Amino acid sequence: MEELRIKDEIILTSQEKEIYRTLRTNVEFTGVENRVIAITSCIPGDGKTMVSYNLAVALAEAGKKTVLVDADLRKSVLLRRLDISQTFEGLSHLLSGHAEMKNVIYNTDIENLYLIPAGIRPSNSPELLGNERFKLLIHTLDKNYDYVIIDTPPLGSVIDAAIIAKECHASILVISSDKLSRSEACNIVEQLRTANSNILGAVINKTNHGEKHYSYDKYSGTSD
Repeated sequence: MEELRIKDEIILTSQEKEIYRTLRTNVEFTGVENRVIAITSCIPGDGKTMVSYNLAVALAEAGKKTVLVDADLRKSVLLRRLDISQTFEGLSHLLSGHAEMKNVIYNTDIENLYLIPAGIRPSNSPELLGNERFKLLIHTLDKNYDYVIIDTPPLGSVIDAAIIAKECHASILVISSDKLSRSEACNIVEQLRTANSNILGAVINKTNHGEKHYSYDKYSGTSD
């Protein structure tokens, strides 16, 4: 298995590290059956990719064998956020039949953390995510890893997240408090419930006057 070296460019404050440890604990105590988790957001810029990554790291640091899947095939930013410029075969190569599963799962220099990059941007991501190869991938990862964290596109923009969530055990919604009203967020929650009713909760992002800050709450889905 090829190793993907992650440059430690993401520096969290002690408060943010504690929040991710709390999020990790909350996820673990929803039950051992919630191992494959889709993470989506309402709109671009909500911070779902970094929430996905930092949660995956927190799980790995707790000794859980964790794989992070970059399933944002339309506009992946994960490798760029990790300051990785090299191009890797990834999810799109697997789903289109141009790579085998073993060739798109990368070991990282973070113990217990594995990564499947998005690969090249396809023109037909809903069709690829809806095919049998994706279902087989999820089934295989579920058997071989303690946790599978899947970064998906914003549900408020495209349908991909709903397709992905349908194959997962559960989902988490990332909401940027400075961009979306509660009623708009509830509309997105209803879309997510249609695909997968097991919504573990919401990560409320950017709650401190535009500064990077996170909190976690069980999402009620009620409107104002």
